[in-house]
Amino acid sequence: MDVVVALGLLVLLSPLFLFLVVLVRTVSGKPVIFRHQRMGEGAQEFTLYKFRTMRQDATGSVLTSSRDPRVTGTGRLLRRFHLDELPQLVNVLRGDMTLVGPRPESVNLARRFPPECHWMFRYRPGLTGPCQLRSREHAALLDGRPDPEEYYLAVMVPLRAELNAELLARNTLATVARYIARTLWYVLSAAWDRSGGGPSCELPGGSTARRAEER
Repeated sequence: MDVVVALGLLVLLSPLFLFLVVLVRTVSGKPVIFRHQRMGEGAQEFTLYKFRTMRQDATGSVLTSSRDPRVTGTGRLLRRFHLDELPQLVNVLRGDMTLVGPRPESVNLARRFPPECHWMFRYRPGLTGPCQLRSREHAALLDGRPDPEEYYLAVMVPLRAELNAELLARNTLATVARYIARTLWYVLSAAWDRSGGGPSCELPGGSTARRAEER
C-alpha cells in the first residue's frame, strides 16, 4: 500500500512538484530540497526530504514555532498547506517512512527523549498520523517559550507518545485509509483555519498540553 500510494501520488502530483521547485528556486535560491537526519525504525537514521522553507542562513533550534522569523514568506505558505512535505513521498517509496505512523523526529532531539518514550523508535515514522494532524496547534504551543526544546521534550513528547500508542494499537488498513482522508481534510482546512490549530485529534482521556504542564 505504501509503494502503490506513494508512487501514484508522485506521478499525479508531478506538475505541482515542478511548479514548487521553480517557485522555491526563484524566490529563495538553492538548495530547493532541505535534507535533514531523522530517527527511523529501529533507531536507525535516515535522510528526510522537504522543500526548503527557511532562509539559507537560518540557524537555531530544529523546532519551528508558528511565528518563526527564519521561515520565508513563501515557506510560510508551503508550511500552511503542508506542501513542503510532499518530497517525503520519496522517503515512503524508499521504505524510510510509511504512510501513517509516528512523526519523524530530529536525531538530536530523539536522543534526548525521556526514556519511557524511546519505544516509539521501534516503529517506522509516518508521512501522516495523529501528531502530524495537530502540527499547527503544536507549533503554536512553542510560541514565546524561553526554552522551546525543553518544553517540547518535557511536555509535548509524552503527549505525542500517548497519541502514537493509540494509533499503533489499532494500525489496520482501515485506520490508514481513515488517516489519509483526515489528512486531506486537514490540509484543505488551512484555507480557512486562522486559529493556528487544525481539526481536533483528541488525546486519550481528553488530555491536553495544559493538563500535562499541571502534572
